[in-house]
Amino acid sequence: MVKMITPLLLSLVLFSCNHHNNAPDVSNIKMDLTLQRFDEDLFKTDSAHFAQHFDSLKITYPIFSAVYLTQLQEFNPAVPPDTLNKYLGGFLNFYRDVFDSSELLYKDFSSYKKEIEEAFRFTKYYFPNYRLPSKIVTYIGPVEGTGSFLFTDDNTIAIGLEHYLGKNFPLYKTDRVEDVYADYISARFEPSYIVVNCMQNIISDMYPEKETEDPMVNRMVEQGKRLYLLSKFLPDKEDYKLIGYTEQQMKDCYKHEAEIWDMFIQNNLLHETDPDVIKNYVGESPKTQGLPEGAPGNIGSFAGWQIVKKYMEKNDKVTLQGLLSTDDDKIFQEAKYKP
Repeated sequence: MVKMITPLLLSLVLFSCNHHNNAPDVSNIKMDLTLQRFDEDLFKTDSAHFAQHFDSLKITYPIFSAVYLTQLQEFNPAVPPDTLNKYLGGFLNFYRDVFDSSELLYKDFSSYKKEIEEAFRFTKYYFPNYRLPSKIVTYIGPVEGTGSFLFTDDNTIAIGLEHYLGKNFPLYKTDRVEDVYADYISARFEPSYIVVNCMQNIISDMYPEKETEDPMVNRMVEQGKRLYLLSKFLPDKEDYKLIGYTEQQMKDCYKHEAEIWDMFIQNNLLHETDPDVIKNYVGESPKTQGLPEGAPGNIGSFAGWQIVKKYMEKNDKVTLQGLLSTDDDKIFQEAKYKP
């Protein structure tokens, strides 16, 4: 039976779809990304004739083919063709199952492309002068490598689909992968993180990490700025995915927000400058020292995010550009964060 939707309910649905949790309407911003499937073109050939096939790929992908060899495969392209054939032919054989699995998920990549385009619309709305990529290239690379990256010489965002095959993909449970990616990280090797990781790369390009000896609280606010930007570029994405927690971990952090902040205060951590101490609270880690078992790592970034939220609530005329240029100490002092 077909269910009827009343005009009122329809209007509520349309309102919800168009306003992205009170986000601005960006539907009039033109965004048309080109999609190139390097992964499919690469795996079309058999390993015995790889060198000849790769020569043809260089024509279609003049810049990315070189990046793929030298940066992703860490291979010297000046070696003889037989050596190239043997090395990358072996890669094709070993990763054939990975490619076949990715094709089951991503044969039609259009929904992910649209999600990235929508995120780019929000980026263009807030940062109209920032040069966004005009091209997406998907590839299959070594799973021990990076999952996505941005290179500006070809104005491209590159996405390694080997990192988005689902957290239970068998290859992720092997020693060779677990030696590089702990379980709490490979748990994010899900399709829903494609756009998150893409936008993290955009933010890193837009607002590069600082080489600094600043105290803990400044580092917290810095990461809070990045998470705040990410939430504006992806207004419909769940908070826990933006920071890389599980849904339950995110709920627990909000539930125990005051206790988390008290830990920083009581242990005099806010003005700590020792990088070995700071990395226990700001950055990737499976858990946080001083909190109950099950509490996630990177808890300093969570607290910094809440500080930035509080600052922006009190300064609703500050633009995102203004936020990035505002001194971290000023944000902390004016936020008067006390959950």
